[in-house]
Amino acid sequence: MGIELVGIHWIYILFIILIIGFMIMRRDTTLICVIGIFIIGLVATQSLPESISGVFNSFIYAIKELLGTILVISLIVAMSSVLTKTGINEMMITPFTKLIRTPGLAFWVVGILMMIISWFFWPSPAVALIGAVLLPVAVRVGLPALGVAMAMNLFGHGIALSGDYIIQGAPKLTSSAAGIPIGDVMTASIPLVIVMGVVTTVTAFWFLRRDMKKGKLKNDLTALQPIYESDSKEPYMLSLGTRKLFAILIPLLFIGDVVAMVLLKLQGGDATALIGGTCIFIMGLVSLLAHRNEGLEKSTSYLLEGFQFGFKVFGPVIPIAAFFYLGDSAFFDLFGKVLPAGSQGIVNDLGVALAQSVPVNKAISSITLTTVGAITGLDGSGFSGISLAGSVAHLFSIALGTGIATLTALGQLAAIWVGGGTLIPWALIPAAAICGVSPFELARRNLKPVLIGLAVTTIVAMFLI
Repeated sequence: MGIELVGIHWIYILFIILIIGFMIMRRDTTLICVIGIFIIGLVATQSLPESISGVFNSFIYAIKELLGTILVISLIVAMSSVLTKTGINEMMITPFTKLIRTPGLAFWVVGILMMIISWFFWPSPAVALIGAVLLPVAVRVGLPALGVAMAMNLFGHGIALSGDYIIQGAPKLTSSAAGIPIGDVMTASIPLVIVMGVVTTVTAFWFLRRDMKKGKLKNDLTALQPIYESDSKEPYMLSLGTRKLFAILIPLLFIGDVVAMVLLKLQGGDATALIGGTCIFIMGLVSLLAHRNEGLEKSTSYLLEGFQFGFKVFGPVIPIAAFFYLGDSAFFDLFGKVLPAGSQGIVNDLGVALAQSVPVNKAISSITLTTVGAITGLDGSGFSGISLAGSVAHLFSIALGTGIATLTALGQLAAIWVGGGTLIPWALIPAAAICGVSPFELARRNLKPVLIGLAVTTIVAMFLI
């Protein structure tokens, strides 16, 4: 027996279509989500004050859900800032410069190292670190700066961020929207991330080598000179021996965190808390040693810097997440049990109705999730719309009766590869700027490999559902 769809369900569908439409037009969707929450609240409560209050309370609900992720990213940025200013970051990465002898090695070493660092620090600080240390080395052995930028984007903003296995920010958002444990999404994403990563990077490298042989890409060190000059003028605040000690100690601490996660079976908030706590202690200790008498004040400055970054990145996410959380249990918490008897939430109801009225198969579901994920990434964030991917995955999985984790992971992967910093020019600016290349040219170079990767990954997902 099906669930009766009422006006609230249709309003929810209408605003999902509006949000996707505005994303396609590259317009901001924050106000659309706010209006959607207000109208749903007004229909549900028949009260203007309660519907207005519902908008505010939905933001609080979203912030509570996202707070751990926002906090750990802020702490990682704060720690990364002090490590960069003290030269510890450079010391950590310098040994890898000995591996770079050819353009091919430069591409893969830069990419793999970017991926590893991005798992722990996220791509934004990793771009600055890789750019400052490995970019000149890679360019001198013959890899064009554009190739370095491609490697950083595809491995960092693509592979590392789409899986996000250490910080777990992306799977937290999608799993919450889909209503499943975060571990299910992470497990399901492993084969998809591997397929997408291998296909995309190998394809990108093949195109890169082909154009290098044809002489279409040139090396130009002069564009990079200002970066090196500005870095060399800043003296480090710690001795060489101290920097070496921390360069060894910090990776060991994070390796210890990973071991603890495995042995103690820590996931989600527990794993995030372990990483975040480690970052706090590293940041505080390095600040005290580097700034001495000013260490207490400087540590606060680094924290403020991190929090500013965290809320700047997640500010646009909160209203969007607030709207999509209404599709699940948040609706009952905010507006009460006003849906028809037997309702399990808006998205669940839509999934049941879809299963009863529309022939949905694995191929259509996979293609739809990839498309929805890619569309949500058009805003250049990669994170602001992945709650939608989780909600749509929930809807289709109900219709199929299986595959919710795989569909959720597929939508997450598509959203982040498109919007997280590989295809949208305004999301590519950090990597493009530090490499001295045009973000539009970088986006054009990434386009074919990423589209080929998404097509292959979508086909693979059809067999995994």
